[in-house]
Amino acid sequence: MNRREFLQCAAILVSGASASQLGVALTQEQQVYLAAAPDYNQGATRLLNDAQRKTIAAMCEIVIPRTDTPGAIDAGVPRFIELMATDWLNDEERTIFLAGLADLEASVAADYGSSFDELDAAQQLALMEDLEAKASESSWYDFANTRRDFVSDAPFICQLKELTIWGFFTSEKGGTQVLRYNAMPMYFDGDVPLSPDQSSWLTRLE
Repeated sequence: MNRREFLQCAAILVSGASASQLGVALTQEQQVYLAAAPDYNQGATRLLNDAQRKTIAAMCEIVIPRTDTPGAIDAGVPRFIELMATDWLNDEERTIFLAGLADLEASVAADYGSSFDELDAAQQLALMEDLEAKASESSWYDFANTRRDFVSDAPFICQLKELTIWGFFTSEKGGTQVLRYNAMPMYFDGDVPLSPDQSSWLTRLE
């Protein structure tokens, strides 16, 4: 199964929609994969304890807070993150994720005598900005105006942000209440004259 096919399957698993609803024609290999894959809309998650779940929920709500539109918690992103960390991250990535979460919890306990979710929003934001500053040399950030490859050794804060954004904008609330189609009121002209030195994309007129 190539990357494109995998992402098609991932979209179906995450959205809960059927292949026909998404307009995707599955290969036999993909059908077998989906039949054996976990249902991302049901079942219990066991990777994190309750305290860790509260930390993840508070962190992803900092990334996408509730305003006049739903926030990350409203869209079920904390559960999505735990499911993806359990079943989608490989062993190396999961180790980075859990170690980063544990380091954050230990740091908060030492500095504040509290847990991350009990801090005020300004303190939470400052801690996350500090994590970003420490991770800024990661190749995860090498994407300005370019299309970069997936970064398997991305730091914890990068994993958290990426999964938050992915989970939110593939959720029902993110897709129906936040994303909007930006209409472009233009018209199509199928008969545009070209000069001799202009190319019609892949062919050059002689």
